[in-house]
Amino acid sequence: MGPFDEILTENSYSRKEELTFADCDRHKRARVSALVSKAAAFAGYDYDARGLTHEILLSRREVFLLSRLAVRIHACPHARDVLTVTTWEDGVKGAHMQRVFEMTDQTGRLCVSVRSDWILVDPETRRIMRPEAFTAKALGTCPKTIDCPATKKLLLPREGTEELGVRRVVWSDLDGNGHLYSGNYADIVWDYLPADLQDRPPQAFFINYSREATLGQELRLVGFREGETYRMEGIGPGGVCFTAECVF
Repeated sequence: MGPFDEILTENSYSRKEELTFADCDRHKRARVSALVSKAAAFAGYDYDARGLTHEILLSRREVFLLSRLAVRIHACPHARDVLTVTTWEDGVKGAHMQRVFEMTDQTGRLCVSVRSDWILVDPETRRIMRPEAFTAKALGTCPKTIDCPATKKLLLPREGTEELGVRRVVWSDLDGNGHLYSGNYADIVWDYLPADLQDRPPQAFFINYSREATLGQELRLVGFREGETYRMEGIGPGGVCFTAECVF
């Protein structure tokens, strides 16, 4: 047990975190952006605990970029809930290295399940590498079934979309890699959802990260509603940066 009550096993990493007001919306429900951010952070915590810090992976020229994410919300957690977040590697599918997560509250109730796909990149050349090029450790597999839909490729139809406006990437959006932080995309999505959906807790959320967005770039946002599902695309100077789907 470390200073954050970490539990590290051969193929899992777990620790508790309290949801703060800053993690939640005006109804004190956890924002999807906070759940995505926790998933991204815990992937790093797992490798940190195994001695594979970001700096070490950089020196090995083997770093991960988040490519796709799927979130299922079984019971939306609220401010001051203490979540136990557990993550496992879950093998390889094509060019993606997979990782899964579960978030349970203080009663042991499963609140959130997450599936994620990552690509391996050489940080110097920005070249995407095959998973078998990863030499830092053997990849693990999750020993249990995660109750979350699979990640998927998201597309908007050619007709019936609506223009939502332009969102400029500002300084407070940036992370330590100098681009729009992966968790912040969900906040952008919620800012531009139809008003009647913004206040509703989602059942699921999917996102594809296609191109990085950097300071000063403008994202043209396009949306498409289909019943209780809303898809949104952010298009930057070089093409589509992200595509997201919210299911209510």
